[in-house]
Amino acid sequence: MEFKRVARSGQVPEGIVRRFFAGDHEFAVARLNGKAYACSNYCTHLDCLLSSGKLVDDGIGCSCHGSAFDLETGEPICPPATEPIKTYPVEERDGEIFVGVDPDDEPSGPRRRRLKKGVS
Repeated sequence: MEFKRVARSGQVPEGIVRRFFAGDHEFAVARLNGKAYACSNYCTHLDCLLSSGKLVDDGIGCSCHGSAFDLETGEPICPPATEPIKTYPVEERDGEIFVGVDPDDEPSGPRRRRLKKGVS
């Protein structure tokens, strides 16, 4: 597991979800009850951006069709989604947020970030 810096702690205030990148990986990073969470940024229902949604109870809600997912486990807690999202371990230290990524893990969801020239 390799922890990659994705943001400063202040960029993710309480109750907010934001979109961040680490290499080819794209995350929705949220803070709920003082704790930072990271998950894949795409709803398993129709690939809508979770970073465009809002936090609901103990989960992250998709703005497209109302699906919601548990921030700890990724399990759907509100339909129409039936498949879980990927969650990632988070470490917060020295005012920065780091997300744990397995080096062999393929990025989840569609690619929406342009690659730099010469990178495949």
